[in-house]
Amino acid sequence: MDALRRHTLLLILVGSLVISLAMGLRHGFGLFLEPMSSDLGWGREVFAFALALQNLIWGLAQPFTGALADRFGAARVAAIGGLLYAVGLMFMGLSDTALGMSLSAGVLIGLGLSGTTFSVILGAVGRAVAPEKRSMAMGIVSAAGSFGQFAMLPGTLGLLEWLGWSAALLVMGAMAALMVPLGGMLRDRPSPRRASDITLGAALDEAAGHRGFWLLCLGFFVCGFQVVFIGVHLPGYLFDSGLAVHVGSTVLALVGLFNIIGTYSAGWLGGHLSKARLLTWLYLTRGVVITAFVFLVPLSPASAYAFGIAMGLLWLSTVPLTNGIVAVVFGVRHLSMLGGIVFLFHQLGSFMGVWLGGWLYDLTGHYDVVWKIAIMLSVVAALLHWFISEEPIHRPTPTEAQA
Repeated sequence: MDALRRHTLLLILVGSLVISLAMGLRHGFGLFLEPMSSDLGWGREVFAFALALQNLIWGLAQPFTGALADRFGAARVAAIGGLLYAVGLMFMGLSDTALGMSLSAGVLIGLGLSGTTFSVILGAVGRAVAPEKRSMAMGIVSAAGSFGQFAMLPGTLGLLEWLGWSAALLVMGAMAALMVPLGGMLRDRPSPRRASDITLGAALDEAAGHRGFWLLCLGFFVCGFQVVFIGVHLPGYLFDSGLAVHVGSTVLALVGLFNIIGTYSAGWLGGHLSKARLLTWLYLTRGVVITAFVFLVPLSPASAYAFGIAMGLLWLSTVPLTNGIVAVVFGVRHLSMLGGIVFLFHQLGSFMGVWLGGWLYDLTGHYDVVWKIAIMLSVVAALLHWFISEEPIHRPTPTEAQA
């Protein structure tokens, strides 16, 4: 029993380190929008499209990397993902064309993220811990990703100011390479195949016919739209409004810091209250916070910092709750794959949020339309989650099936 507990704790620790690196490095990409666009003579849409492509590739690859992790374990998937991430960052630092930016920041880093973030890591953790502790464990690992965002963002800004954007990205690539040995240590134990287990195809058919699964997917689309739009475009929005560059980096750091509290709290609350109801109130609160920040309160460094704190509490709180619902309803046998499908919708939303932000900015010269869309989507997501049932799906036993 002690050996099993140590193995579980090691898995949580290593998984937390991998997610911290993956999410921490990614969280600073918005700081590169202005210097890269200015130096290379791009409109903001070029950078925004590459980041949008990154999120789309990440999402499209996620069900497949999740299925591989369910079948063979997370170690090989995470190690290969870390290698692709590191190579992508290094090529991004050398890119001087829109195509190079899309291939490096978009395709390679997108593939890398699919192997080093939530669906793969949380699937491994979900299989390793007891059901009553699953939501809490997922909250801890998700909070580690938030800590990475907070801890690494000042370093990213420091590298950018000290070395310039190209050399800073090369150094970040070297840091990403640490995920290769760490990923190899993720020796999770995929659920053993039992006669009562459904096949991969049957699990897909089961999810496809479940209304709550699709509501969860649509709700996660909204999450992706909001957080990636804010993460990439908020520094530019604040800079355009006359605030210093360090204000934008500080706001993103505050998001990461208070996200630690938000994700841990969400994981804990998800073990005691309805996860779907918590998600409803979370999305409604996001809408209120965005409305107040953009349209009601005069913009200043203080209001920007308050926005970072409030959004941080709500930022990745959706992750342990959403993955927790998937685990409760469908079980853990195909958790990484089913969670990957839900995450695909998150990334479709991310693609729309980051690309639409850049396209509408170049078209209109401001972000007001996208902020309004984000507020409207908060209301839609809140309504969708209200109608999700957390009742575990009933599967006939072999005796019942024969009868």
